[in-house]
Amino acid sequence: MSDPAPQPHPVEELLGYRFKDAALLDEALTHASHKNEVGGDVVDYERLEFLGDAVVELAVSELLFRRLPGAREGRLTQLRARLVNARTLAAIARHLGLGAHIRVGRGEEKSGGRTRRSILADVLEALVGAIYIDGGYGEVSALVARLVDPRLEETLLQDTVKDPKSRLQEWAQHAHQITPVYTLVDVSGPQHDARFVAEVRIGDVLEGTGSGLSKKEAEQQAATDALREVAARRSEAAEA
Repeated sequence: MSDPAPQPHPVEELLGYRFKDAALLDEALTHASHKNEVGGDVVDYERLEFLGDAVVELAVSELLFRRLPGAREGRLTQLRARLVNARTLAAIARHLGLGAHIRVGRGEEKSGGRTRRSILADVLEALVGAIYIDGGYGEVSALVARLVDPRLEETLLQDTVKDPKSRLQEWAQHAHQITPVYTLVDVSGPQHDARFVAEVRIGDVLEGTGSGLSKKEAEQQAATDALREVAARRSEAAEA
């Protein structure tokens, strides 16, 4: 009778990836403080983090390029900067619960190293580097898309830099690969003080309506209404 297959490491279950070389996983989870205490052949995550930093940036760049076909280079760079930084990466690591599985030294444990932003972000990058070596870029690309997609959607919905129509268009391209369609449904009042009403649809779904003193203003208000509706649906889904 053959030996039963080893149980997956908890981090493998969190990531949805099974390592062929378990040593890479151990390395990615090992902080220098643990290595310094234990000594011997223990290797910390710094080299994997160096590699993972570049791989994460590439994978997020590809994700943005494919999901936002209408975005210009400057916009893509801006979004990548919001997604590939210590704050966002640490938030993803914290959401996954990676902190509990990092191997740190006693001193680092006492000072709260498991919850430190820099360590959480570094470990996530090290894990990406380890998966890149162990399974190739395709596995990394799929993982990064799963982890980053919700953050990208949230960024597109909440972005205060872009106007509502631009934000809605980027979100629709990201979420549905289609462009919103605006329709002027009513014009009332005298010509010098007309009131315009517009609606916006994404596919067959009416997402928002708005009014204003011009067609442009009505469309912006319709986009604002649609963004509120989308955000409310996401919030309800998250609470369910």
